Amino acid sequence: MRDVRLILIALLVAAFPAIADAQSPSSEQMNEANSPLTPKVTLNLHDYYTSDFYELDDSDANQALFRGVLPHRLFGLPQILRGTMPLVTSPDEPSGSVTGSGDLNLFDLFIVKKGGLELGFGPQLTAPTASDDRLGTGKWQAGVAGVAIAPLPWGLLGGLLTWQHSFAGEDDRGTQNNLTAQPFVIFNLPDGYYLRSTAIMNFDLERGNYVIPIGLGGGKVWNLGRGTTLNAFVEPQYSVAHEGIQPKFQVFLGLNLQFTLAEE
Repeated sequence: MRDVRLILIALLVAAFPAIADAQSPSSEQMNEANSPLTPKVTLNLHDYYTSDFYELDDSDANQALFRGVLPHRLFGLPQILRGTMPLVTSPDEPSGSVTGSGDLNLFDLFIVKKGGLELGFGPQLTAPTASDDRLGTGKWQAGVAGVAIAPLPWGLLGGLLTWQHSFAGEDDRGTQNNLTAQPFVIFNLPDGYYLRSTAIMNFDLERGNYVIPIGLGGGKVWNLGRGTTLNAFVEPQYSVAHEGIQPKFQVFLGLNLQFTLAEE
């Protein structure tokens, strides 16, 4: 999966002419570039590289996430639809590893603003699209997702909470009942730079397994003009509590392109 990280670098190199002419973003533009509730078309290429596991020696893994966000107004209400397709390399004995597509995840959030908060809440669905049984759950899953974001002059505070439970799929595969919690802390710095902590906590409510990582990284936002921003970041994450086979240390890399199709 080293190829995914090379793609991230290649995309940054290809975008260099636009980056060279980019203006320094305002604090508001930086918050929009990092908020999961910004109603703009967004294309993301994210990569989690896990170099160490608890309870699993001499193994590494990689998960590349191809993600898109589309704002819309179904039923006349402001919403965002987010889809994520993973490409996974997972440890496997005795072959060493297996690579292929994972399970497709979709959620649709209804967006409301209340005071200084931006809130999103809606359904989510996971489809068993994995190309190999070792890379997915084999189950259809449904649940809910909720986001709360507080844009502040110095950055962002907030979090994303999801829950889903299996309802159909392969009979010989285990029941799925999973909760994730992802707190956001973004601290803006001059010239488009920022510090970030956005590690995702995972809880397997069916089996009692869990992992709680803490992340600290940085990134930069470029204002490319006409409502378009480019956002690149890196965030090392270390797991401080766990149960079961879980990532011990991983690096989260990302490249986000956010733009408007028309003037808002």
